[in-house]
Amino acid sequence: MTNGAERAIIENMLDRNREALIETARGLSEADARRRLVASLTTPISLIKHAAAAERIWFQRFWAGLAESECDGYSNRDEGTFAVADDELLADVIAEFERASERSRAIAARFDLDDTKENPREGTVSMRWTLLAMSEEFARHAGHGDILREQIDQPVTGRPEPSVAAATTKPHRR
Repeated sequence: MTNGAERAIIENMLDRNREALIETARGLSEADARRRLVASLTTPISLIKHAAAAERIWFQRFWAGLAESECDGYSNRDEGTFAVADDELLADVIAEFERASERSRAIAARFDLDDTKENPREGTVSMRWTLLAMSEEFARHAGHGDILREQIDQPVTGRPEPSVAAATTKPHRR
């Protein structure tokens, strides 16, 4: 949806960015989903794990006012959001993100776009701001995921001249 009511457009864009993030990891092997290609904890699977935590932090903890114990998974605002247990499968982490997103949709539906709450880090935030901030967060991480996926799918074995690289390199699907 690219036109219509403001809320519908914002929610649709958020859902599109959620799906774009998932698509960066869908179909990877378990080993590739966990491959560390950068110095940080960022891997395809950890990006999705982090996104699920972000959903819980903003919607379950902040907007719904739930205690950590009432949330359906990790919900602290720290590096732990990227932690993936050895026994967690990519499909399970994707399903976790999808469940957290569904719960976020239900919580967000209880508020108007102009409803506000005080946040210790951000100040006064509206539901509109939260939906837009989450859309931006997931779009940014989908970009990270695209780069990781490109490195996994087409590892660079040598660095061709820029003109050759531009002519032969295809961007990742999205």
